Amino acid sequence: MNQDTLPSYLGQSEEVRARFERINQRETILEVRGLGKRYRSAQGEVEALSGIDFSVRRREFVCVIGPSGCGKSTLIRILAGLDHHTSGEALLDGKPIKGPGQDRGMVFQGYSLFPWLTVKKNVMFGPQMNGRGRDEAEHDAQLWLELVGLEKFADAYPHQLSGGMRQRVAIARALVNQPRILLMDEPFGALDAQTRAKMQSHLIDIWKNIDVTVLFITHDLDEAIYLADRILVLKAHPGEVQEIIEVPVPRSRTPAQFNSPEFRATKARLEELIHPAPEPETEDEQKVKPHLIRFTDVTDNVE
Repeated sequence: MNQDTLPSYLGQSEEVRARFERINQRETILEVRGLGKRYRSAQGEVEALSGIDFSVRRREFVCVIGPSGCGKSTLIRILAGLDHHTSGEALLDGKPIKGPGQDRGMVFQGYSLFPWLTVKKNVMFGPQMNGRGRDEAEHDAQLWLELVGLEKFADAYPHQLSGGMRQRVAIARALVNQPRILLMDEPFGALDAQTRAKMQSHLIDIWKNIDVTVLFITHDLDEAIYLADRILVLKAHPGEVQEIIEVPVPRSRTPAQFNSPEFRATKARLEELIHPAPEPETEDEQKVKPHLIRFTDVTDNVE
């Protein structure tokens, strides 16, 4: 099937349409209204985000994508309470987000584990800081390590684990406090392709088995389509919402769907939004093209 004969990414099967009807009947967990962020730099005032509007319903999986500089990480840091917005509002369960809280779990691209603590003690750290006793924190940590498949590594240290295993510990540590929403900022971006695919499957399995809502930042289009119910597409300078796409690929998701018509049509739309066709060059732009110097002297070209 060539690109010209792909179905519309807006088309939904009866199964997918019924799923979105069920999702839309759930209560809203996160609501973002007119969110904006400005900050001062050496070059003057910069508008990072402008008029961001979207909502996330309970147990929904939403991915956020966009070109470099669109403010994806700024957005998720505001929602985590690690940064502040300068206009609009962000509400979790109807309450304004004003700082970090147990109702949000955060997973970064870097593993952010304490290297001097064992895997189990890393997971226990949050509950103990929040006032739970050692025995209760240890019990909860063990349960979450079992959920992410790392119970046999409870007494290991982070440096003894692979990258994917360390990120699974980070996920367990974020979930042990039973947050209402899990915020993930490109958590698999530093992993190799094979490990990344395994972690995506692990995350879907975890999400299916616990009551948590996920907001997931990624730059990988395939990852966004594979994971998400809906995809929030931002454009850059400033970061604004271009489109919110309901992913037409049925669940349960498998890697075999990457070549399905629905998957390919959605990816084509994302490519169109994030990498639009370049504007024709003006005469002035054509005049200032750099002169390329060839440093090889060969008789056969590489082209």
